[in-house]
Amino acid sequence: MSSDEVQPVNGPTRAWREPATLRWFGTAAILAIGLTAGGYLLGNGLLRAKDAERAVTVRGLAERDVTADLATWTIAYSASSSSLAEAQDKVRRDTQAIEGFFKDLGFPGEALQPTGANVASYTNEGVTTYTVRQRLALRSEDIARAQKAVARQFDLVGRGVFLEEGSGMSYTFTGLNDIKPDMVAEATKDARASAQQFAEDSGSGVGKIRDATQGYFTIEARDGEAGGWGMADSPYKKVRVVTTVSFSLD
Repeated sequence: MSSDEVQPVNGPTRAWREPATLRWFGTAAILAIGLTAGGYLLGNGLLRAKDAERAVTVRGLAERDVTADLATWTIAYSASSSSLAEAQDKVRRDTQAIEGFFKDLGFPGEALQPTGANVASYTNEGVTTYTVRQRLALRSEDIARAQKAVARQFDLVGRGVFLEEGSGMSYTFTGLNDIKPDMVAEATKDARASAQQFAEDSGSGVGKIRDATQGYFTIEARDGEAGGWGMADSPYKKVRVVTTVSFSLD
């Protein structure tokens, strides 16, 4: 055989050079690379998910005792008579007695304002009876003086005034917005203290806040007192807020 003759390529050496074989190897290589990258990303994602699970959600409480800064007292009274003029005259005298009562206690005249009046009548066996009702409202920021008025409210009876059911002093705290930021901070601090306890039990440390929800502020009587007929609401209040905070764990 002449040295110029080309030897034929046989067997496996020729097979891997075939176009179909080359395409198969290329596809396999791409698939292998994809599986490797996917496995890395999946493993990394599982690690991140595991880290994301390392969190604790707790609640924080803040309470503060406050004193009301607004007193309101709606005074309802009435007079009945078979003569409308007599009923009206009795209510007029009662109004003067009530105004004198608050004046004697040192309230300014504008602290007491009329809020409504009505007249009702009914007839029984041919006799018509008229009932005239009047309402006055006291509004004052002088809490101590308001308490004194409540303590002496039955002096009005001695002046001939009969208070109807529903007449009672109500105290309101209007400075909530001024203390909200500090109370939220206190509640968050309380929540972190709780989270720290959980973290110590699990051998972890408390990280940053992941999520937080502020609850509603409530204002209630400090000692559980309630208003009612012949009684007064308490000027001593308790402000309360609960926050829910999620902390990451290191």
